[in-house]
Amino acid sequence: MPRLWQVSIRTTAQGEKAAARLLEQTFRQAPAAYRHEQSGAITVTVYPERLPAPERSLRIGLARALGRMGRGRLTIKPLRRENWAQSWKRHFRPIEIGKSLLIKPSWSRRRARAGQRVIILDPGLSFGTGHHATTLFCLQQLARGRRQGARQSLLDIGCGSGILAIAAAKLGYSPVEAFDCDPEAIRVSLQNIKRNRVRVRLRRADLRRMPLVSRRRYDVVCANLTGDLLVGEAEKIRNRLKPGGKLVVAGILRREFPGVRKKLQRVNLTLRETGVSREWKSGQFALKSDRCVA
Repeated sequence: MPRLWQVSIRTTAQGEKAAARLLEQTFRQAPAAYRHEQSGAITVTVYPERLPAPERSLRIGLARALGRMGRGRLTIKPLRRENWAQSWKRHFRPIEIGKSLLIKPSWSRRRARAGQRVIILDPGLSFGTGHHATTLFCLQQLARGRRQGARQSLLDIGCGSGILAIAAAKLGYSPVEAFDCDPEAIRVSLQNIKRNRVRVRLRRADLRRMPLVSRRRYDVVCANLTGDLLVGEAEKIRNRLKPGGKLVVAGILRREFPGVRKKLQRVNLTLRETGVSREWKSGQFALKSDRCVA
């Protein structure tokens, strides 16, 4: 049976995003991450069909990059496809977001409860499956914030797998728009959007290069981004919210959250709710007025 390669970096929560970025840039493939419950260590992994360079050269190049990052242990090994498939099935199980959503991989036979919308999302093809605490917080906020019968628009900044935009469309948000600067994220999001048969306006864009002021504003903006990007682009993000709109932020290390909160408060956003899961902290902010920051 044909084999795959398993390339993994074992790192800390602080090093997770840098490790994922390194693997994504090297293999042009979306990585997956596991967190060891007892040690707290993070393992970020890709499963390419072939290596982009001879194994020895690849090891040297990745080891040097990890050395510059200051953390991370590299593993490269061949893996039979049948073992790879079974590994995914052991680790990724369906999850429920209250009574509103059921997120499950394609091989699951789990049936939705009455009134639940189903999202099909396979790991290994996406950056987010809903299992990570930061993504889970965003999904919970979308479900709780949906007002039945009301028209609510949503913007997903840094969409990754497209899971938040898909969930929003399933819940009845409309219109739903999403963007990401990574072409691989756009490819994966488009695949997932088509698979789940929802209407989402998807585009490739870089938040850092977008204009400060936008003519389009949204009832809800989701920004599952790093703390430094949230701080640096806070005004742009705020200017895409309607008066009284909600901003849901996640993917922030607990030690970085006070700085993010302080910056968002400066641009007229008030913290309404937080979620904490080990080293991660997320928040829901509300726009107090229609004052546009420029």
